[in-house]
Amino acid sequence: MTGAAIRPGPLSGRVVDAALEVHRQLGPGLLESAYQHCLAHELALRGIAFTQEQALPVVYKETKLECGYRMDFVVEGQILVEVKSVEALAPIHQAQVLTYLRLSGLKVGLLINFNEHLLKNGLRRLVL
Repeated sequence: MTGAAIRPGPLSGRVVDAALEVHRQLGPGLLESAYQHCLAHELALRGIAFTQEQALPVVYKETKLECGYRMDFVVEGQILVEVKSVEALAPIHQAQVLTYLRLSGLKVGLLINFNEHLLKNGLRRLVL
């Protein structure tokens, strides 16, 4: 489990480009939900398939528990994208993405904090 510098592959690079466009248009300072809606729109404009607010059950001792966890985006069934709009990313945000990756079976996650003057400072690529 590592937090890596952004070295996007073709798909993650396209997602990062979409996030950069949203950030260029809006800048920092809005609610997380605004960035989620705009990122969904931008992904759709670019023809990138995704599901939004995908349910994530917790399996405990072979029992599936619907605890209300939701992944912001799952892009083309391959990449988890978690959107934040916070003063600064904290270790708990990375732990959340890593846990979501483990529970979902996905391998790559992008954690994007839109509340940065330079979006690159709010981007984290996490690999399980």
